[in-house]
Amino acid sequence: MSALALEDVHKTFGVTPIIRGVSLEVGKGERHAIIGPNGAGKSTLFHLISGRFPVSQGRVTLNDEDITGLKPYQINRRGLSRSFQVTNIFPKLTVFENVRCAVLWHLGYRYSFWHNIRKLNDANERAMAILQQIGLADRSQLPAGVLTYAEQRALEIGITIAGGAGVVMLDEPTAGMSRSETAHFVNLIRKVTEGRTLIMVEHDMGVVFDLADRISVLVYGQIIASDTPARIRSNTAVQEAYLGQALEAEH
Repeated sequence: MSALALEDVHKTFGVTPIIRGVSLEVGKGERHAIIGPNGAGKSTLFHLISGRFPVSQGRVTLNDEDITGLKPYQINRRGLSRSFQVTNIFPKLTVFENVRCAVLWHLGYRYSFWHNIRKLNDANERAMAILQQIGLADRSQLPAGVLTYAEQRALEIGITIAGGAGVVMLDEPTAGMSRSETAHFVNLIRKVTEGRTLIMVEHDMGVVFDLADRISVLVYGQIIASDTPARIRSNTAVQEAYLGQALEAEH
């Protein structure tokens, strides 16, 4: 059974086509990477899946439910959560409060103005458990804005998984990190997405080949290949379009 499926998805801005007939299926529990050169449409595709942009043509399904045209919050409540290229946190709230905000809806509190949030033991325990998982428990009472860049990215992943989503989308999760930070972050992603479906956009080919079960290559708004890492690495069309240059750039 697929966790996410795209059927002939198109996106145009005015008369300019950006996504040109993408069909893709991601299985439950799969770690799937989407790679491609700058301007290929990777972030636009993420926006279409998560509801930030409307689809011009085609269909998107999540766990076999049609989510085409739904708002981002509606898609999130159906089990899909995402991060962004630019870190998206509440910098003046504490690290703990950032995560606790994300768990409240999942635990059924909705718009509950009559609860004392400090006494919501299930929400507080769940938030602290996530902080333990992402390695930020000892930073829990600090304002999120004072964390290092890598710590803020880890916090964003914590927020992303806090709502219990079964499908997690990460957009450039290791961008701007050192090699040691990247290695730590790969282990973190592997740990927190265990039992979940992961879809990521990533330029670091070391991260892609380390994490992904399958890789799709997007070039000029079209997927030119979707296969295992070994087959993608040896695919001549992929090497010509993108992969050879990307691997050379890292050395």
